[in-house]
This record gives sequence, structure tokens and C-alpha cells, in this order.
Amino acid sequence: MSAIHNLSQLLEQSQCQYKIFDLGRRIQPIETKDFKQVENAQKPYPYPLQRHAHLAIAYWAEQNQPWIWFLKFPLDERGLLNQSDIGNFLKYVSESMGAHLHQDLTEEQQQHLSNNPYTFKPNDDKMAVFHSVIRSHLQLPTSQYYEHAQHYFSGDLGWGNWQTVGLQGITDMCSRLSDQQNSLAIRKALPHLAKDQTRYPALYVLLGALEHVAIPDKLSDHIFNLAKQECEKSHPDLFLISAYVRALSGAKNNTAMTLIEIILANTQLSHAEVLIAIAGRCWSLLNTEARAGKFLLRLAQTQNQQLFNQLFADLVMIPDLRFTFLPLLNHTPSPELTHALLELQQQTKSTK
Repeated sequence: MSAIHNLSQLLEQSQCQYKIFDLGRRIQPIETKDFKQVENAQKPYPYPLQRHAHLAIAYWAEQNQPWIWFLKFPLDERGLLNQSDIGNFLKYVSESMGAHLHQDLTEEQQQHLSNNPYTFKPNDDKMAVFHSVIRSHLQLPTSQYYEHAQHYFSGDLGWGNWQTVGLQGITDMCSRLSDQQNSLAIRKALPHLAKDQTRYPALYVLLGALEHVAIPDKLSDHIFNLAKQECEKSHPDLFLISAYVRALSGAKNNTAMTLIEIILANTQLSHAEVLIAIAGRCWSLLNTEARAGKFLLRLAQTQNQQLFNQLFADLVMIPDLRFTFLPLLNHTPSPELTHALLELQQQTKSTK
């Protein structure tokens, strides 16, 4: 076996099939050819979060039963992975598993592999979505909670009985929107969940699962209409609007962009929680100087300089946005935004 210098080499030499996902922002696949360039520091990581790459690596042999690594690697100021970090993780793998990845580990081996600075545990909601997504990708059976969730979202169980529905069942439905009319059932259920605050827990879980999958147009239109109705209220629920924004991040049409423009046009709607949702899930829509400038202005108007600094630093690390946001440091027509950017630059200099 030839020397192994990166993760894709290790997986391929072990004769495993594998798929790479980003887990930092949305759960989304990274093409193998792109990942190989990233791990060789030939291009920046595409979806950085807080200057780290948050990865899920699923690999499997003939049985299609996947093993999964959740890995977190620091990025340099250019957004590149450090080759020494990759090498260090490979040492942990070699010491724990040898050259054969497709084997069951003893408890001692599992403990050794998990006891390294590069593994992390996603929160329960994201973990549930990821397991549903990868099982759908490999055409593996759904969880035992799937059928019960389908009954609930069809209205058979009564909308008030959401406590009986398992999280994994909801994420199974969302990762299989094209199966068994799941998308239609969810579309019809949404107004029932949105009209009664006692059902909001089920609504929030549903919207949280939808934010990590591709959403068909009819479903995204329904979510947008509910969000628009909430925006038009005299006392809108800003946390619910934030959840709608996140859910629309997987929309294929322009509903997310339209909703963001409605939000940014209204200072009342541009609450910190909503702006965090836009930056965290719909960042790709901040790809014009006009929209990026409007977003930063609303962020400056929250008068939360720490949040402004954090989100600006996070967004400017994203390769697709870097050259949209950097010019704003030197050109902005708004005194409020100019002040926030000057504070950002001064605080950045003081920490160097």
C-alpha cells in the first residue's frame, strides 16, 4: 500500500465508497473532486463556519451500512486546511483501525479514535437530519418513527398530538419529500401548525428539518406565504420568521430572496435573530454589493458590535462572498455602517 497523505486516499485504498458533507451551515454534499482539492490546500473550504470546516464523512462497503466520521478542522486566514491537521487525524485512524476501515471496532478502538481534537458531535437535531439524509441516499430503510410521522402530518392523529411524533420520523419525511406524497402532506399540514401557538413546537421541528434539504417549488411557496403573512402582522413573531428564513434556504425558486428583501426593507423585521438566520443559512443570496450592504446596514442598526464583527468575519471567509464584502470596508454610503466597519477594523488591529 502506498503512502497515504489525505483522507480520500485512505478511503479509496480501503476500497470504500464515500460521500462528504458540510455540517457547519446547511447539511450539503461536497463533490469528491472539490474535496480532494480542499484537503490538498489547493482551494479554500467552500462553507466555513467560525473559521472551521465541519465535515461528515460517510463511507461504506458492499452492505451499504455506513460508518460516519464527524470532523472539525481549523482553517487559516485564506480558508485553507492545514496539512498537518489532516496528517495528525490520519495517525489517529491508523493507530485505532489499521489499514482496514470497513470493520467493527472494539470499545477500546472506538474510544481511542474518538479521543482526538478533530472529532465533534453535532447537535441532536442536525444529527437526526444527517442520518435521514444518508440513509435516503443509500436507499436504506427509514426509522421506526417514519410511519407514525406520516400519520400525524396527514392529520389522522389530531394536530394537537405532536408530542407523540419522533424527531427521526420528521427528518425521515423531509429527506424523502418525493416519496409517498410526503411533500404534499407537509404542505397541507403547515397552515394547521402555524395557526395555533400550541402547535409551534411541531412547526419549529419541521422547519428545522426542511432547512437542510432541497424543497420543491410548491412547498417553498407555501412556506413563503406563511412567512409573508407573519411579516405583515403588527407584532410579528421574529423567531418564527427566522425559522421560515432558514427553512427556505433549500428552495429552488426565488422565494428566499424575496423574503430576505422584504425583511431588509423593514427595520422592525431585521432583528438580530433573523439576520443570524440569513447569514447562517441563506448566505449565498448576499452575493451582490447592494444586498450585502443592506444586510450589513441592518446588522449595524442592531447596535450589537460584537455580533456585527462576528458575522462579518464569518461571511468574508466564504469564498463566494469574499470579494463582495471586502470592498465594503472602504466604500459605504451609510454613516451607521461606516461607524460599525471602523469599529470592526480598530478591534481587529487591537487583537493583532
